[in-house]
Amino acid sequence: MSQEAANPDLVALVRSLVEASNRRDFDAVESFYAPDCRLRGAEIGEFEGQGAARGVVEDMVAPYEEFHAEIEEILDLGRGVTFDVVFARGRVAGGSAEVQFRFASVAIWKKDLVERQFNFIDIEEARAAAERLVEERSL
Repeated sequence: MSQEAANPDLVALVRSLVEASNRRDFDAVESFYAPDCRLRGAEIGEFEGQGAARGVVEDMVAPYEEFHAEIEEILDLGRGVTFDVVFARGRVAGGSAEVQFRFASVAIWKKDLVERQFNFIDIEEARAAAERLVEERSL
């Protein structure tokens, strides 16, 4: 087995996941998540399974005729943990108003699939959670 196959490029995977969301390619979005994944959305609760993870992303972009998310920061913290900050903006369907929001995601990966994902509105809270996860996984 090659080293590349054993250690996927998690930064590239996160970028690809965001790009799939921007394209509204929800089949691709779903393929990034493990079948039994768990996703906690910022202020919207916890969801389980690939279909539910896909649904969270679909629901996030659905109100917008135009939607684009940009990664402001992304880190592979080791031990299968990633941290990223995303700035998103969208034009509400049927209107001219643009909505902007920023959030952070902390994900635990197993090989090339997200097992757990935690989304946060508070970026520093997310950063601290990511650091705790890495520390816990080091024990």
